Amino acid sequence: MTSIRAPKPAASSNPSSRQQGTNPGSFANPSDIGGPLSFSSPDTPGMPQVSEKTAWDFMPEDWRKEKGQWRAPDGFIPVTQLEHARLGLTTPEMERVAQREPHLSVDQIREEIAAGRMVVPANKVHLGMELDPMAIGRASRTKINANMGASPVSSGSLEEVEKLEWALRWGADTVMDLSTGGDLDATREAIIKHSTAPIGTVPIYSMILGRTVEELDREMVLECLEAQAQQGVDYFTIHAGVRRAHLDFVAKRLIGIVSRGGSLLAKWMLHHGRENLMSEIWDDICLLMRRYDVTFSIGDGLRPGGLADATDEAQLGELSALGELTERAWRHGVQVMIEGPGHVPFDQVEYNMKLQRQICHGAPFYVLGPLVTDVFPGYDHITSAIGATAAAYHGASMLCYVTPKEHLGLPKRDDVKQGCVAYRIAAHSADVALGIPGTRDWDDELTKARAALNWEKHFELAFDTDTARAYHDEDMDVDTDFCAMCGHDWCAVRISKEIVSFVSGKDEAYAWDKPKISAALNEEQKDILQKRGVLSPDQLHHLASKTQAEMKATVGQAKCHSEVVPSPSEAQALQQEVLESEPGAHPPES
Repeated sequence: MTSIRAPKPAASSNPSSRQQGTNPGSFANPSDIGGPLSFSSPDTPGMPQVSEKTAWDFMPEDWRKEKGQWRAPDGFIPVTQLEHARLGLTTPEMERVAQREPHLSVDQIREEIAAGRMVVPANKVHLGMELDPMAIGRASRTKINANMGASPVSSGSLEEVEKLEWALRWGADTVMDLSTGGDLDATREAIIKHSTAPIGTVPIYSMILGRTVEELDREMVLECLEAQAQQGVDYFTIHAGVRRAHLDFVAKRLIGIVSRGGSLLAKWMLHHGRENLMSEIWDDICLLMRRYDVTFSIGDGLRPGGLADATDEAQLGELSALGELTERAWRHGVQVMIEGPGHVPFDQVEYNMKLQRQICHGAPFYVLGPLVTDVFPGYDHITSAIGATAAAYHGASMLCYVTPKEHLGLPKRDDVKQGCVAYRIAAHSADVALGIPGTRDWDDELTKARAALNWEKHFELAFDTDTARAYHDEDMDVDTDFCAMCGHDWCAVRISKEIVSFVSGKDEAYAWDKPKISAALNEEQKDILQKRGVLSPDQLHHLASKTQAEMKATVGQAKCHSEVVPSPSEAQALQQEVLESEPGAHPPES
C-alpha cells in the first residue's frame, strides 16, 4: 500500500488549541503576528507581494524619532486609538479587544493598531453609551458587517432597530445604517443608542437630503460629518477615491457605477468640471474625524457590479487612489480600513485581496462578498458567501454580508438572519483554514457530541440551535442512537461508536444514558418548519405538543428506540403510528 502523507503544517498554525483529532493542522502560512502577514494564505504564483511599509512610515510631520522611538510635539494629547498606540499607550478599548481575541495579547493588539493593520472603531461619543469595543484586522478573527436602513419606500426607525437587534443576535460584529428615506437622523440616533456594536454610515446619503448633489460644497460636507460624529457614528464610508480620470474607464462597463456614493460623486465631478470634492477636502475631513476618533472606511465607489466589470482599469485605478488616501489619513492619526469589490470571479479573488494589502500597506480590507456569479438572484447570500470565504482566507479582515434580497429589495428580518448566518459560516471557515488558535475548538466539541449521538449537546453547540432541533424533529422527534437519514441499521456513527478499538463516541463528557422524547417545539422552531412549507398543520401541532404519553413511553424511556423494542422495524412502526394518529399525517421520510 502506498503511504501518502499530507504536508506538515507549522506548529503555530493549528486551529485546535488542544490539537484534537487526526487533522495535521492548517496548511496556511505560519502565523506572523507583528509582521506583515499575521494570518495568511500561501501565495499562488504571480500574486502581488506584501507592502514593505506600514502606518509607521506615514507619521505626522511634527513628530520626531529619538532613540528608536517616535515622540509627539510638546503638549500633544493623543485622541485616536492609532495615536495612543504610536505612543505605546494601552487604552481600555485595547484591553477589551484582548479579552475578545484570546489568541492575542494587549501588546500585540497595540502594535497591530500602530502599524495600521488593525482598527478599533470606537467613536468617543458611542463609548459613552453601550458600545463594546472590537477589532478588525488580519491578526484578529474575521468579522462580519450587516447593512440595514430605511428606504423611501420601506421601513422606519422602529423596524430598523428591530433588525439591528436581530443582526446582533445572529452574529453581526458591526452594522451599517444605509438609510435613504424617512427621518434619517432619528433612525441613526436610535440605532446608535441601541447598539453594542460599532455603527457605520455613508454620510453622503444625508448630505443630499433636500438638495441636489450638484449643490454640495465643503461646508455642507463638514457640517454633515460633524453632526453624525456627534451622534456617535464609529466609521464613515467616504468615496474619495473616485477620480475624474477614472470615469473614462467606466464608459464601457456593462453596468457602470453601482455604488450610490460613487455615482453621486461622479455626477458632481462632471457637473463642476473638478476633481472629487471629498478628495479635495480630505485633510479637513481627517481633522474632523480625528476629534471623535471616527474610523475611515474608505469607499470603493467603482467596485464592479457584475463579473464582466471585475478587476478592470476603473476598479484598480481607484484602489491606487485609496492607497494614497490611506497614507494621508495615517499622517493625521486617523484609523483606516479599505472597502473592496462586490462581484469578482472566483479565480480573481486572491489577486484582489493581495493587491490591496500591497497598495494600502496592510490596512484592513472590508469587502462586500464578493459574489462569484451573477445568475442566482434570491440566493446571493450563497453566491457571495462562497466568495467571502475565499476573500477572508486570502486577506480580507471584515466581510459585508449579502442577504437573499440583494439586488431585489430592502432586507426584512429573516433576510437579515440568512445573511448573517451565511457570513458567519464564511468568516468561521476562513479562520479555521488560517489556523487562528482556538477557532476549531467549537467544531471539535460538536464533533464529539455528534460521535456520541448526544443530540441535546449537538443542538446546544450548533450555531442555530432552534433550526437544528426543528429539522431533526421534523422527521424523528425522539433523541435516539440514529437519525431519520440512515435509520438504526445503517448508522455509521452508531456502528463506529460500538467498535471497541475506536475512540469515537466514547468521550465521557458527552455520554448519555437512554433515549428520550425531545421537548415540544417552541414558537421559533414551529415558525422555522412552517416556513419550509413541508409539514401539514396537523403534523406541526403534533411536534408542538408532543408528550411522552403520546409515544407510549415510560418516564425517561422512549420505546421507539431499538434497544428497548424487539427490532428496529418496530421502533419505526411506533414512530409512524404516532404520526398516523394525527389527521392528515404521513410517515416520515427515511
